[in-house]
Amino acid sequence: MTYGFSKGERLHSQKLIKELFDKGSSFFLFPFKVLVLNVPSEIIGTNQALFSVSKKKFKKAVDRNLVKRRMREAYRLHKHLIPATEPDKKLIAFIYVSSDILTFQTIEAKMLKVLTSLSPKSN
Repeated sequence: MTYGFSKGERLHSQKLIKELFDKGSSFFLFPFKVLVLNVPSEIIGTNQALFSVSKKKFKKAVDRNLVKRRMREAYRLHKHLIPATEPDKKLIAFIYVSSDILTFQTIEAKMLKVLTSLSPKSN
């Protein structure tokens, strides 16, 4: 099991991002709003994730980057909960909605809940 977070796992295609926000389903689990879209594995090779923090809530880029780093690290450590062997891959957007900077332990616990709810075993 690899714990890396390569460029192939980052959602950066403008076309796929637009499709995720247009057609994806969403749910809320504080401090995240999560958008998910299943796509065929022919389009993307692996599950891809996007992390977003509002500029309106955190004026300083240092604060936004801190929260995004914490979110990425929590995802990286627990991404194995979403199996990569599924025929459909997932596009996932994590949007941070809290106006406070939460600790890594809190973010990790919430990320764990989100990823377990996204795993096919819980559906």
